[in-house]
Amino acid sequence: MEAELGSIRATLNFLLHDWLQVVRLSKRERFTEHGAETYAAVLDLCQRLAAERFAPFNRRVDVEEPVFDGERVRLPACTEEACAAYAASGLLAASQDYDAGGMQLPCVVEMAANSLFSAASIGLKAYSLLTAANANLLMTHGTALQRKVFAQPQFEGRYFGTMDLSEPQAGSSISDITTRAVADGADHEHDPLGPRYRIGGRKMWISGGDHEMGENIVHLVLAKIPDADGKLPPGTNGISLFVVPKHRVDADGRLTGERNDIVLAGLNHKLGYRGTTNALLNYGEGTGAIGYRVGAPGAGLRCMFHMMNEARIQVGLGAAMLGYAGYLASLSYARERPQGRPVAAGRTVVKNASQPQVPIIEHPDVKRMLLAQKAYSEGALALQLYCARLVDEQHTGPPAEAERARLSLEVLTPIAKSWPSEWCLEANSLAIQVLGGYGYTRESPVEQHWRDNRLNMIHEGTHGIQGLDLLGRKALLHDGEALEIVVERMRATAREARVLRELALQSVELATAVDLLARATQQAWSTGNAQEALANATSYLRAFGHIVMAWIWLELAQTSCRALDDPSAATDFHHGKLAAARYFFTFELPLAAVWLKPVARRDSLLRSTEPQWF
Repeated sequence: MEAELGSIRATLNFLLHDWLQVVRLSKRERFTEHGAETYAAVLDLCQRLAAERFAPFNRRVDVEEPVFDGERVRLPACTEEACAAYAASGLLAASQDYDAGGMQLPCVVEMAANSLFSAASIGLKAYSLLTAANANLLMTHGTALQRKVFAQPQFEGRYFGTMDLSEPQAGSSISDITTRAVADGADHEHDPLGPRYRIGGRKMWISGGDHEMGENIVHLVLAKIPDADGKLPPGTNGISLFVVPKHRVDADGRLTGERNDIVLAGLNHKLGYRGTTNALLNYGEGTGAIGYRVGAPGAGLRCMFHMMNEARIQVGLGAAMLGYAGYLASLSYARERPQGRPVAAGRTVVKNASQPQVPIIEHPDVKRMLLAQKAYSEGALALQLYCARLVDEQHTGPPAEAERARLSLEVLTPIAKSWPSEWCLEANSLAIQVLGGYGYTRESPVEQHWRDNRLNMIHEGTHGIQGLDLLGRKALLHDGEALEIVVERMRATAREARVLRELALQSVELATAVDLLARATQQAWSTGNAQEALANATSYLRAFGHIVMAWIWLELAQTSCRALDDPSAATDFHHGKLAAARYFFTFELPLAAVWLKPVARRDSLLRSTEPQWF
């Protein structure tokens, strides 16, 4: 895996420095102490840790799944060692203020650093992802004492974190949760740790939900506060957010030695991501689990979206890196595996059996599969880093640019989550195909990559949910202003690329696709009927994602063209980027027009088909 991480690092350097020009961020007050040397040192450290502490144990944590022995969850020792090494690096607080023990790194550099761990072992990386996202939410929405008692220990690696949304009977329908939060006494509003409640209910699919690592687990739990008659408020406006620790603490943050009323009801046995525990938790089987409200009553979902949106981009990053790891594994195999002989020129298919076999990478169809994987995975990684760069702009840019970045991120987040999780899964499937029978065996890493990646289309919101969010909310945000910002950015790239002879055709193709997208959006909503507009929302999501990815690849192609003007440039590296861009425009972008047709005509098939017809 060491060589593969080196290849990923080369692409990260290209994306960060040649394309996104991250060194310019050093002019911002928040990042003045950082520069190219700092960013290189961080990536060096992460590359080494990923190679030494994560990659060697990826298969072990897949085979030695978490086990619940009736009392506690057992994990391989390498899991705790990997998590401890990650925490010791300081990366859990990488983007936090210096005063909070952080590094004040740009989000885009933090994202690049984390990509190396995701490529090495997604099952091990999930624990730190959840912990950092949990602590980041508390730093934004928690009180000063909640930040000190619950967030800081997570940044230090002493506590772990989770997000507890789903319930067995509700699934993705958060408005239908039934977990209750009842005020704990007349003085419950005056607890130093925040308004105190007794939590009762069941939570399902909780990644990292129980284990023995660290001193504590901080659960962020969505629940509803009943009214005076004991009834739970309907819809999402009645949902509140609570911090509920596995082990209780006092107001000074010291462990009391008392376990909270949270019971592990069992572990889920997954297709992939086996290195990460996934639990069914019962809250309040006894007196009720003590929880402390975060934010105002009824503001829980708004607060939780801080963590969910961060998690969605991280899910997209994980999917991208699983696709990338599979691509590099299949590329290595294709270079070394001899099979077949080239077809001779002429109208008759003739092969000379006396000639030596050639590596399969010489065959056009294998090149097709490798180019597809390269286009999917490297493009998806670029999209995640672009979104992270928008986060930096939102937090540190001039007010007008910060607002544009915020609106752009609103539109792109559903795509950043869904596109990599679908198409980098396809990359993993192609990796298996390149390896043939070997790829279908457990002796090869690519079958695990596929199994791990299959989850990413499901968690943090399925494709159906992301499509509804994109077409039903984000496309209409601020009367379409947010969408127009993204559309105009893509059009600007098309105009810029038109002056380059090598990219003139692609620039026209992108501009045409963007126009189709804008028209389809208007036509979908032309009747003002949400049922008609949203019936084909997933098709819209797919088309939008492919058009965004064509835009990303056109940007990367421009960057590579500029680099090739330098005689000292690594020509093979940049020609590879141009080939991947050309592949995407030739074989992938035309699909967007097909997917937009049912959207534009508000096709009724999917909403008019009766259940009994199946």
